[in-house]
Amino acid sequence: MSPLSGSPSALAGVRVLDLSRVLAGPLCTMILGDLGAEVIKVERPGSGDDTRQWGPPWSAGSEGVESAYYLCANRNKRSVIADLKSEEGRALVRSLARGAGVIVENFAPGTLEEWELGYEQLAVENPGLVFCSITGYGSTGPEAGRPGYDFALQARAGWMAITGEAAGAPMKVGVAVVDVLTGQNAAIAILAALHERGRSGRGQRIDISLIDSAAAGLINVAQAALVTGREPIRYGNAHPTIVPYQAFAAA
Repeated sequence: MSPLSGSPSALAGVRVLDLSRVLAGPLCTMILGDLGAEVIKVERPGSGDDTRQWGPPWSAGSEGVESAYYLCANRNKRSVIADLKSEEGRALVRSLARGAGVIVENFAPGTLEEWELGYEQLAVENPGLVFCSITGYGSTGPEAGRPGYDFALQARAGWMAITGEAAGAPMKVGVAVVDVLTGQNAAIAILAALHERGRSGRGQRIDISLIDSAAAGLINVAQAALVTGREPIRYGNAHPTIVPYQAFAAA
């Protein structure tokens, strides 16, 4: 997004503390950075974000340090190292949190609270804080403790059941679509929370889950199932309601 000439970016002056890793959280904070926010990414000592080692391919001259996967969700950020299992590392994050407008995290529910880095604890000194938690199945509820992975959520939500050839086996989508949808949903929710903070001065806690994003992303397929009561099926490259709408062999 390019701001109008002479105008600041939409999120200029907003500091985002990124405590997330892998894809959904980093994608969310990258979007905020693209909109002008200052993003500080906190990485663990030694290996940093998991995806730094997810190569090849690698950034030129950065084998083992900056994979293409890492770069796809981490532009427009500054990185700092902090061991959150140590008091020194937690103290650094608390210090950064005092000046942050937004925090994004995807730890297992309850982990940050155990380290006294949860929303309720940090909001005492920063009541305007917008704190976004990204989980597999929500921060509360009977499945809150379950780990969430894109592949598993594609299966659980039904994406794999509708992907692939009609006579073939269920297939996952070629990109981590649930992570991508979740990151985008998180960014939208944060923008709404920042708008509300501009009116009321109050921050808030946001809870975004992979399962909610996966289910919502089924759009017309899910609605058709609700209307008809029939289980969706795979159509390959065809369309369930529009004809012609598929791939054809051509010269």
